[in-house]
Amino acid sequence: MPTIHVRDVSEDTLTILKARAARAGQSLPAYVRQLLDTEAATLTCEEAAERARAVAARSKVTADDVTEAITGTREART
Repeated sequence: MPTIHVRDVSEDTLTILKARAARAGQSLPAYVRQLLDTEAATLTCEEAAERARAVAARSKVTADDVTEAITGTREART
């Protein structure tokens, strides 16, 4: 498994991360690994937009279809 070394972490940051790891019942390396895994699994705004564009490109639904569906749903509520 590859290794990452992070230098120049402030004492305040290190103290906070150690405390959070302890509260989570994890070692500091395990806690930081979990943070990195979560960050890597979360889409950025750009990635989400790209995925949305890709889905939209495969769709035959138009903006008018969406507007009609929203209007119909609102009318059904009243």
